Amino acid sequence: MRPKIKISDYSYILPEERIAKYPLECRDASKLLLYKDGMVKEERFTSLPSLLPKGSLMVFNETKVVPARLFFRKSTGAKIEIFCLEPVEPKDYQLAFASTRTCKWNVVIGNAKRWREGEIEFFCDQSHTEAKKLNLRASIVTKEENNGSVVSFTWDGGATFSEVLEICGRIPIPPYLKRDTETLDIERYQTLYARIKGSVAAPTAGLHFTDRVLQEIDKSGITRDTVCLHVGAGTFVPVKSEYIEGHKMHTEPFTVTKGFIANYLNRPKEGKLIAVGTTSMRTLESLYYIGVHIIRNGQPGAVEQWEPYDADCDISSEEAMRAIYNYLEDRNMDAITARTAIIIAPSYKFRMVDILVTNFHQPQSTLLLLISAFVGDDWREIYRFAMDNGFRFLSYGDSSLLYRRDGVK
Repeated sequence: MRPKIKISDYSYILPEERIAKYPLECRDASKLLLYKDGMVKEERFTSLPSLLPKGSLMVFNETKVVPARLFFRKSTGAKIEIFCLEPVEPKDYQLAFASTRTCKWNVVIGNAKRWREGEIEFFCDQSHTEAKKLNLRASIVTKEENNGSVVSFTWDGGATFSEVLEICGRIPIPPYLKRDTETLDIERYQTLYARIKGSVAAPTAGLHFTDRVLQEIDKSGITRDTVCLHVGAGTFVPVKSEYIEGHKMHTEPFTVTKGFIANYLNRPKEGKLIAVGTTSMRTLESLYYIGVHIIRNGQPGAVEQWEPYDADCDISSEEAMRAIYNYLEDRNMDAITARTAIIIAPSYKFRMVDILVTNFHQPQSTLLLLISAFVGDDWREIYRFAMDNGFRFLSYGDSSLLYRRDGVK
């Protein structure tokens, strides 16, 4: 049954000065809030490896943020921002980034009223010689009032679109930081283990990890593995409806390898599944439903927003993962790729994740609903403790280690 949740019930006062506008000088210097067995305490992030149960499988999202913001100028002088969301032609991310001379993307257009038709040129000053050589242009293919516009990009030379973005684009930092992208964001709004280009927002729970912390995790008897979910612009979209049922989640693509499935199936029975970040959690919980689709329909399909609530399912996580592994094995495939719009909110039945590493999220957001689903009403005590003890909030803020509350399935 779909939850009847009033979004205003999941709010708290977040003073502007508690939002971390910049990262700390050292990634792992942040505080860590530990929630376990109903108790809340303060730790340091460098203590994380010692706080994890041995034999666990820890899962990181290895997506990489792309410089997806491009600024153009019309012949009239009007400036137009194009925010690239996902590729349309070619549709595959790797092929789109490897494109030379032209490609089409689904975008959001800033100052859209000033650009209804015609070709526009990339805006740069005379000193930006690399950008000028590319002669980047954009033209509208289809245009929507809100999201969903498609733009065709063309450029000169043999550069790939990935190289075009690196030369011309800007990293899209969250709007609540209320500042322009700066040089430090190029490195710091990216995890150390980011590998596969495609996101327009960072999986920020991973921003705290350093080589030192990762090495200590390896020494602690924890197995590390990765999934990839490309974070879309929907992560910045506020909930505007009074009840959560009126909010539409954006779909996002994710990929999980057969090697990961094998690691999951072969982990010790007492081993816990640890998600680093809400994007990893959404990927892992969606993966369960992909397994259910294969068992029931023979095909992976996409995970719909309310699917977990609309029908009960007695298939175990082991059965679901085994179905995916066999599906890949039978087809000689190395990975499974699908799309998900899953929403995790109170009353959600967790199928996969036992422990979550995450930052502190905005009031009245779908991410705060996810936290509430994971720890129940204790989210209020967790956030009250963080506020009372000087924790920094949101993307560049401090971290938390949350054990799923007993009774939350």
